[in-house]
Amino acid sequence: MGGRKPVVRFDEKAIARLFAALDQDRLPGVAVGVALDGKPVWRAGFGLAHMELPVSLSPTIRMRIGSVSKHFTALAYMLLCEEGRASVDDPVGYYLPELHPIARRITARQLMAHINGLRDVCAIKLDFSGLDTGRVTSGDLMSLYRTIEDVTAAPGTIWIYNNGGYFILSEMIERISGQPLEEVLRRRIFEPAGMKDTLLRRWDTDFVPNSATPHMTRRGGGWMLANYGMDNFSGGGAIVSTVDDMLRWLAHMEAPTVGRAATWAAMQTPHVLPNGASTEYGFGLCVTRYRGIDLVYHSGGGIGCNAAMMKAPGAGLDIAIMANRDDVSATQLAFDVLCTCLPELGAGLPRQAHPPAIGTFCSPATGRVIQLMGKDGRQIVSIDGNDLPFEWDEDGVLRPAVTVRHFGGALTLLGNPERPESLRLDDFGHLDDLVSMRPGDADAGSIAGRYRSEATDTDAVVTVTGAGARLSTVGRFGAAEFTMECIGPRVWRPSTTGPWQRYGSVLTFDADGAGFRFSNWSLRGLPFRRRA
Repeated sequence: MGGRKPVVRFDEKAIARLFAALDQDRLPGVAVGVALDGKPVWRAGFGLAHMELPVSLSPTIRMRIGSVSKHFTALAYMLLCEEGRASVDDPVGYYLPELHPIARRITARQLMAHINGLRDVCAIKLDFSGLDTGRVTSGDLMSLYRTIEDVTAAPGTIWIYNNGGYFILSEMIERISGQPLEEVLRRRIFEPAGMKDTLLRRWDTDFVPNSATPHMTRRGGGWMLANYGMDNFSGGGAIVSTVDDMLRWLAHMEAPTVGRAATWAAMQTPHVLPNGASTEYGFGLCVTRYRGIDLVYHSGGGIGCNAAMMKAPGAGLDIAIMANRDDVSATQLAFDVLCTCLPELGAGLPRQAHPPAIGTFCSPATGRVIQLMGKDGRQIVSIDGNDLPFEWDEDGVLRPAVTVRHFGGALTLLGNPERPESLRLDDFGHLDDLVSMRPGDADAGSIAGRYRSEATDTDAVVTVTGAGARLSTVGRFGAAEFTMECIGPRVWRPSTTGPWQRYGSVLTFDADGAGFRFSNWSLRGLPFRRRA
């Protein structure tokens, strides 16, 4: 757009049409707000705050914002840095000497930028202990960082989203300040910014006035109330807010009074990896250029809820959306609103009319597994079991849809575009070549047995029945059950048997039968060894 201010076309009816399917009074829904040059111009609520009560959602009702919380926590740490009480390059061990040396060497910068390479303890809890647990505190989860002795990647070398890193950052803030994180955020950020309805809410089971309830879909149909059984990721995801408060915050970001200019410059500067690739991620904020326009945004997901905060500074456009249901993407809706308000974006990029590519591939170097499949005419790419929508760009490269751009990498397909022989994954500048796998032989008998991950304190059992292979795990905080599907030689894809499928994963079994490696979007190659 050549540096000029984009033309904003605010059409209330056109925006309202984006939410037509949610405009009802029987099911949960969304609250949304749009502001121009810091002034709210459209605020609305659709659906119910709670399915058991005739209360409609509105921009004034508290809802969970999930990982949008992260930049508030990063800012809290940066305020301590402004006072000389901490530094962005302080190692974790300065403040948490009880952790394993692997974790103690990580810096605050690496935690805030998701380049720490640590195993994600939140994923470990949800993947292996399941949802049906008693209260699990952030301190309980932090105890895993005392024993985990390996990493997913060398610190500072690769971008991998890590909720556990923000647990560590939250604990560091509390140690340095001598106050609970709730108080730090309230006194240092929310109250000065005029966000009277925003707070850190660790537990869904506690009563908080004027709050909507998260709702999750059942696999067999219908709805159920959502509850993590843990404290909602602490500073990584436990904040509740309102659309009105988030619009106030987005306006505040234009000329901040909380935090110095240098602090905000650091938070909104994408980190560059040693290979020269930009992560398009600062400290708790996605900072990118989308179809020629600069964006600062973040999404937040949870069980039964999700949210999106988006700012297009050059256009003076702010968007805040919160949903209390898990079958609607607040992030997709935010991009839809963005394109509706900026006509130059709405035309879209040219796309090649490829039918969905099909195939299963494995990397001989890293063990990563990618499946290509179609769903409702769209291209789906499953990376280590995590199904993501991808789109063809004008150069014939498959790229993640904008709503998931940080959770996948660009794919170049070699050979027949519908059934390629191999592909190359570009994961923030890290190139990985994958080759086609033949269908698996599904010899479940060879993998049956008991396994253990000492680092994560998890036992796993693979059993075979007439219904097929199953995986059972018992973690430090609970248990989980999975069915298993063979997708390649010694490669199996588990699916949870409960009402909620968090994220997919893959198990790759060793040729000698000694164990397997568990991989998903944040836990790559976690080793389990066979037990006698």
